[in-house]
Amino acid sequence: MDLSAFEADNSVSCRLTSPVPDACRTEDCCLGIDEAGRGPVLGPMVYGICFCPVSKKEELKNLNVADSKTLTEAERENLFLKLDKAKSFVGWALQVLSPNTISTNMLQRVKYNLNALSHDAAIGLVQYALDCGVQLKEVFVDTVGPAEKYEEKLSKRFPGVKVTVRPKADSLFPVVSAASICAKVARDHAVKGWTFAEDLGEVDTDYGSGYPNDPKTKSWLLKYLDPVFGYPQFVRFSWSTAQTLLDSKAFAVHWDDDEEDGEKGAARQKNTSMLSYFSHSKPKGHSPTHKTHRFFTERRLQNVDTF
Repeated sequence: MDLSAFEADNSVSCRLTSPVPDACRTEDCCLGIDEAGRGPVLGPMVYGICFCPVSKKEELKNLNVADSKTLTEAERENLFLKLDKAKSFVGWALQVLSPNTISTNMLQRVKYNLNALSHDAAIGLVQYALDCGVQLKEVFVDTVGPAEKYEEKLSKRFPGVKVTVRPKADSLFPVVSAASICAKVARDHAVKGWTFAEDLGEVDTDYGSGYPNDPKTKSWLLKYLDPVFGYPQFVRFSWSTAQTLLDSKAFAVHWDDDEEDGEKGAARQKNTSMLSYFSHSKPKGHSPTHKTHRFFTERRLQNVDTF
């Protein structure tokens, strides 16, 4: 598969898949699950599965798959190409969760945390394999949250499938290592190929590791913070690092149902209200000459005068 297919649209979550080998529809199969990009404040999180017939476990191991975190970028890409060439007995699927999807879910009124999002992504991928006719008998998973509870949850969801959830599963089971490699390669390409809005100009891509404690990442977040519209959709705005910068550098927003407590009142007095950004009067019949802000173009919003 062309690796350029891993380059993500700015705000769109998507699923990428390989063909399902015929052998996986006729033989008992094992499947591994792992993710890449759980911690960074920048870029998507990618959940991956890899599956093959149980009879081919040794052949998969002989491809020298390993935990993606122990490999260089070049080694990961080389191993992904090996996996893709082994299409007669290896299949994979990826769920790419955009930064916007992650943050919107985490900040919705009904609590939906990152663990729940991760569990649902994994369950969706296993169900995809079953719907494609994969004769699934064994599932191996790198744990998210307590291993025992996660194992019980998956076992109830997929009766008849033996589920094994272990910490560091990507270093214990080759089929999980293979899933780890697919997920990591996909995330690397999505981050490198990210398309930023035109009004940002030439974007500095030297943002370090993307992890919140990286000084380069913090500097990048500060540089590309818009005081009204926040961040490009490359940023997970629900992360505390981003939230802290927004609270201190962006215009305050007043919601009608905000409680008038001392803390919120002080915060509103500290920052200029966002309404002041729109308060400049314009002559009647004035036609704006500025370009539409990326906030609107990214969300495909436009002005209307009739409904």
